[in-house]
Amino acid sequence: MPAAVRATADFFDQLTNDLLVLRVVAQQRFRPLSAEELNRRPSPSRWSAGQCLEHLNIVGGYYLPSIAARIAKAQARGSKPAPFAKSGYIGRRFIEAMRAPVSVKTYESPQRYAPTGTRLPRTVAEVFSRQIDELLRLVLLARQVNANAIRIPNAIFPLLMFRLTDQLEFMVVHIQRHVAQAEAVLVGNGVTKSANAA
Repeated sequence: MPAAVRATADFFDQLTNDLLVLRVVAQQRFRPLSAEELNRRPSPSRWSAGQCLEHLNIVGGYYLPSIAARIAKAQARGSKPAPFAKSGYIGRRFIEAMRAPVSVKTYESPQRYAPTGTRLPRTVAEVFSRQIDELLRLVLLARQVNANAIRIPNAIFPLLMFRLTDQLEFMVVHIQRHVAQAEAVLVGNGVTKSANAA
C-alpha cells in the first residue's frame, strides 16, 4: 500500500505522469477505433470498450466540475500548497480496492454511472480524451493550493467527503482500471494496436 503521506511534488508528479500515459492511450488507441470496434461486446453480460469509456465519462462528468469549483474557492481564499500530500483512511481504502485488477475483483457500477447504451458513437472516445486533458489541468491547479484541506463529496455516498488528494488519486486509479478493461476487450475481440500506438 502506498504511503499515506507523500511529498506534495512527488504525489502530483506521479498523478501527472500516470495521466500523460493515459492521454497517449486515449489518443492513439481509442480515438482511431471504428464505432463497430468500440461497441463490440465480448459477451452480453460484459461491457464493450466504448461502454468502459462511457462509464468513465459519466463519472468524470460528476467529479470534474465539482473539483474545479472547489479548487477555485480555495484559490479565492488564498490557499497555499502544503509540503506533504496526505491521504485519509477511508479514501486510501477506496483507492486500494480500485487497484485490484478486474480479473481479481469486480464491482457493480451504480445504475446512474453505468453506460447509457450499447450503440455508442465514436465521440465517446473524444469525450474521454478531453476529460483526461481536463483532469491534467485540475491536477496542475491542485498543486497550487492545499489539496489536503479541500473536500470532495463521493458520487455514491455524498455525505462521505474525500480529501482532494484522495479523490484525484482515486480518479486516476479508476481510469487505469477501466482503460485496462477496455484494452482487454479490444484484444479479446482481435483489435490489435496500430503501428504508431504506444
